[in-house]
Amino acid sequence: MSDPASHQISTMGSERGSLSGEVRERGTVGEVFAAFLKLGLTSFGGPIAHLGYYRDELVVRRKWLDEATYADLVALCQFLPGPASSQVGFSLGVLRGNGLLGGLAAWFAFTMPSALILFAFALSTAAFTGPIASGFLHGLKLVAVAVVAQAVWGMTRSLTPDRPRAAIALAAVAIVTMFAGSLAQIAAIALGACAGLWLCQEEASPAAGHLNFPVTRRAGSIALFLFAALLLMMPAVTAATGSHALAVFDAFYRSGALVFGGGHVVLPLLQAQVVTPGWVSNEAFLAGYGLAQAVPGPLFTFAAYLGAVMNSPPNGFAGATIALVALLLPGMLLVYGMLPFWDAMRTRPAAQAAMRGTNAAVVGILGAALYHPVWTSAVLGPRDFALALAGFLLLTVWKLPPWTVVVLLASAGTLLSQLF
Repeated sequence: MSDPASHQISTMGSERGSLSGEVRERGTVGEVFAAFLKLGLTSFGGPIAHLGYYRDELVVRRKWLDEATYADLVALCQFLPGPASSQVGFSLGVLRGNGLLGGLAAWFAFTMPSALILFAFALSTAAFTGPIASGFLHGLKLVAVAVVAQAVWGMTRSLTPDRPRAAIALAAVAIVTMFAGSLAQIAAIALGACAGLWLCQEEASPAAGHLNFPVTRRAGSIALFLFAALLLMMPAVTAATGSHALAVFDAFYRSGALVFGGGHVVLPLLQAQVVTPGWVSNEAFLAGYGLAQAVPGPLFTFAAYLGAVMNSPPNGFAGATIALVALLLPGMLLVYGMLPFWDAMRTRPAAQAAMRGTNAAVVGILGAALYHPVWTSAVLGPRDFALALAGFLLLTVWKLPPWTVVVLLASAGTLLSQLF
């Protein structure tokens, strides 16, 4: 599910009532590409910041759509698994570009800048050796501690505000720590949804606007069918063929299909898929995750780095392409498929209750990941603890942007490697 803190944005314009959601005029695919390339090069700060950039650029300045329609679109992407900023951007491209081609143009332009930066970093890590390099990479792992701790802190406050949801989160921690692996994470999410239906029934949230996108119900149904078919059939196809390339696609696709709770929840899912089987070392995994905080665009472009640094083919450019497309594809299929059905779904109390339970469960999953592998691999002594705590406070108290914390902690790690 997309980052729940985006609820603050989803409430904008709700006082406007039910609006038609019609774009004021259609644009061109080239216009969509240019607008999102600018955003992809300048949108630092994670999904909530990205949603703010979208609003300023596309709602306020360019007036592509009204506030109520934008708020309703954010609510849809908040409800679904996947990367919030990429899903909203893709949907805005569909709306302005009058169809799927516009959505793909928006996705490509917004995603490629950060993907290319992380791919270049992946190519350079093999030659990046010595004490200075080791200190720099260790500093990036400490960034991961600070960033994930910030995510757990914020999600705990917003997604587990009462005893039932706190209990669901604790149960999820127990499940993923006692039964390691991706199946335990899937079980925790499923049980969270079931518990939500029982424990988290509340009055349905009011609707903001009305989505009227150029997507037919037939096209939406095809997208939803493809999403389910790939999720259910890829494991069998991979086992039958023995193809490592298909195994990589399947691992990243399943991770992208289960990211309930925001971009940072992809960390434990990907760790179970690529580190546990030995495709990527834990050190390389956390170093890349730390650097991903410093680049513009979606956090999911971390997949390009992971695909490139894999120990066996497909790696390099081929691995980066497979991993990036596979991780982002399920979120795009889901949002495209749900656009024509969202108005009928969003006010159902049962669906909202299940998502409350799911959100609570992912808090527990991310909390378990904060301990292992993030904390246990990065905090090796008192100095590491002090640096990680400093990074956490810089993010939560001083409200510094993540890229600034990346620079500071990576520099501190490099300096300490020379002094001690």
